[in-house]
Amino acid sequence: MLNIGNANNQLLTEKFPYDESFKADYLDNPEQAAGQKKYAYLWPFSGSFSAVNTLMELPKNKALYQKILDQRVLPGLMEYRDHSREPVGYASYINSAPASDRFYDDNVWLGIDFTDSYVQTKKIDYLKHAEEIWTFVKSGEDEKLGGGIYWCEQKKESKNTCSNAPAAVFALKLFEATKDKEYLNEGRRLYEWTKAGLQDPRDNLYWDNIQLNGNIGKAKYSYNSGQMLQAAALLYKLTKEKKYLLDAQVLAKSCLSYFFQTRDGENFPILRNSNLWFHAVMMRGYVSLFEQDANRTYLDIFAKNLDRAWYKMRDQYGLFDVDWTLEKKQTSKWLLDQCAFVEMYGRLAQLGY
Repeated sequence: MLNIGNANNQLLTEKFPYDESFKADYLDNPEQAAGQKKYAYLWPFSGSFSAVNTLMELPKNKALYQKILDQRVLPGLMEYRDHSREPVGYASYINSAPASDRFYDDNVWLGIDFTDSYVQTKKIDYLKHAEEIWTFVKSGEDEKLGGGIYWCEQKKESKNTCSNAPAAVFALKLFEATKDKEYLNEGRRLYEWTKAGLQDPRDNLYWDNIQLNGNIGKAKYSYNSGQMLQAAALLYKLTKEKKYLLDAQVLAKSCLSYFFQTRDGENFPILRNSNLWFHAVMMRGYVSLFEQDANRTYLDIFAKNLDRAWYKMRDQYGLFDVDWTLEKKQTSKWLLDQCAFVEMYGRLAQLGY
């Protein structure tokens, strides 16, 4: 999926085969989505960072994957780093194009990856990038609604689970990396804010956002609940307060009930059709919970799903479809979906699957 039209950068295309008509509707900005297509937007590009990071954690070929990170992924990523606005953050499209919106959640995912890279390698530049991103993310919080981080810098209309739950995870990982207790405090505070305002008390899953007028956007996505699952597991790891482990275990059961379904002919729950990367992020939560309670039940289910995908959902190029029902083949493949599969297989491999 490298853009073969420009050998001078390490940017990627968003779709394979390349599709000029593609519109990035996830931007919530029709003008920008319609006008910029040559390269992938930041969010799908960032999936390559997570994928390579996961491969770098495997016991073999660490040096190879760090070389790919340093020579291919990060040079491409720097094309999105926007230092024309303060604080420095990563824009949704490359800097050589007209200025694009900056999303706090996009930046949080990068911050998590930089922190993970630092923990693996102790390369100080990775930590510096993570701390720079933390400054940007913190600039997205104010006292409206009692705190919480907005979704988009240019559209401060809602505070979303997808910016606050992973920000809690980011802060907790920064605490692990630096031992600075302020990060632990921030992670706990963001977790509690999100839990208080965005958890559905009926099933313990998480709604998508709260608007400044107090209205709740009640869509439920696997990455939102999955990041609160990971945050709870990390809080238990770091504080040994049992309530966080119980939070994580209850949420794990709810995610299984909601984001998986039984299908005829299968003897295990199948992932529901949704954004595939959302499911990969949910899996991070299950991995963190397993690291605390050693219960393989949920990861066994993921492994069975991924075995099924390997044998039944790949095309002639080795690229994955994302329809778990196996009923609709897709000719167009999205960069982020492929990165999500790499990440999930990598995480299972780390655990001996």
